[in-house]
Amino acid sequence: MSSALQAIVFDFDGVIADSEPLHLKAFQQALAEEGIALEREDYFARYLGYDDVGAFGAVARDNGLAWSDRHITALVARKAHKMQTMLAAGEVLFPGAAAFVRAAAAEVPVAIASGALRHEIVQIVEAAGLDELFAAIIASGDTPHSKPSPAPYLLAFEQLQQATGRMLDRTRCVAIEDSVWGLESARGAGLRCVGVTTSYPAAELTGAELIVDGLRSLTIPMLEDLVQ
Repeated sequence: MSSALQAIVFDFDGVIADSEPLHLKAFQQALAEEGIALEREDYFARYLGYDDVGAFGAVARDNGLAWSDRHITALVARKAHKMQTMLAAGEVLFPGAAAFVRAAAAEVPVAIASGALRHEIVQIVEAAGLDELFAAIIASGDTPHSKPSPAPYLLAFEQLQQATGRMLDRTRCVAIEDSVWGLESARGAGLRCVGVTTSYPAAELTGAELIVDGLRSLTIPMLEDLVQ
């Protein structure tokens, strides 16, 4: 066990998996069947930080549509089907992501706190041979509120403590995020924050104490220094 660093919680889309472009395409395809054109700029500016239910709800509000919960559930299922089809077609991990996750898991307990659907996360980490490394995976629907609420990170922290059987210090646990919503969530849970510039430029990652261009540029000693 490392001396200062106690645990790492990863966001998933945009940090481990380069699946944001696939999510955008799946959202676009699902919404096109509703007669709504979702522009890339709008997706990244307004909807990326939500889980699927929240994103479709926000699209409805922005377009003055009174979609029922049942209709939104159907849209989530439609989008998930389109996403599965694309995921099955190929590798979606960022360069260096698998190597860093393995290096991290050899030193401290690691977890995922994501707004993605559990089966999408599991499909990707299993295909990459990383599934046995995570002590906890928090996915869409596991908490009453999604990011930017601190709830996903609070639950991840709780499950890490249960998995390790020891009390952890939140200020010695690091969250790795690609969006300001995720950073707000992690910060609200009391974790230290690293931002990666895979989805947004460094200037937009407010709240990050350390910013790198991706997991390939991150090392365990850098995180040790952060939590000292």
